[in-house]
Amino acid sequence: MNWRRLNNVLHRDLGYLAAGLTLVYAISGVALNHRHQWNPSWKLEVETRTFAPVPVSDRDTMAAVLVERLALPGPPKSSFRSAPHLVELFYEGWSVKADATAGTATIEKPRGRFALREMNFLHLNEPKGLWTWAADVYAVILGFLSISGLFVLKGKNGLSGRGKWLAGLGVVVPLLALLILLWRPGDSGPRREGEGERRGAGRSRRQAAGPSPERASASSTAAAGSTTPHP
Repeated sequence: MNWRRLNNVLHRDLGYLAAGLTLVYAISGVALNHRHQWNPSWKLEVETRTFAPVPVSDRDTMAAVLVERLALPGPPKSSFRSAPHLVELFYEGWSVKADATAGTATIEKPRGRFALREMNFLHLNEPKGLWTWAADVYAVILGFLSISGLFVLKGKNGLSGRGKWLAGLGVVVPLLALLILLWRPGDSGPRREGEGERRGAGRSRRQAAGPSPERASASSTAAAGSTTPHP
């Protein structure tokens, strides 16, 4: 068996072996790539309930009555009042917002997105431990597939023909992206996440886009902090 035949056999068999996990990483990779637009792993389920209005009194008393009238699973871990009649109850991973005077409540519970939650769990290496080694082996296999794939064919369809142009393009594209979005003369150290994107978009797009997410978050935090809790 010559080297090319051995290369093709290994490329074929390892390709079969890596196919399933490659799909997992490909699908979750697209989902995670847009995590600034949505939460790729979780969605928020909102349920609205009505109940008999609760008289305004102290927070703990109102919380206890709300638990009973909304048939909630026991006392909350904590509670908060942004106004005398507005009570928030916090449980492990979910919460309830109630308007005691109006007799309405909103229950918000996070739910894992079907299949995506599990794919992202593996892609982000959340389990650590043995999965880290499994992901490392998979990465090595991918590296081998990328190199062995260069030598599967020969002639005009191989590396010596059009293959060299396609392979070269695959190297040039990320280098151009780095040149435009990251590298610059006098680079003195790491930059914040998203800085390359903002630089590539240009000053005019930044101004048109309005305040940055960081400033918007800071403004929201400041606004929330200005609300006086009611005991």
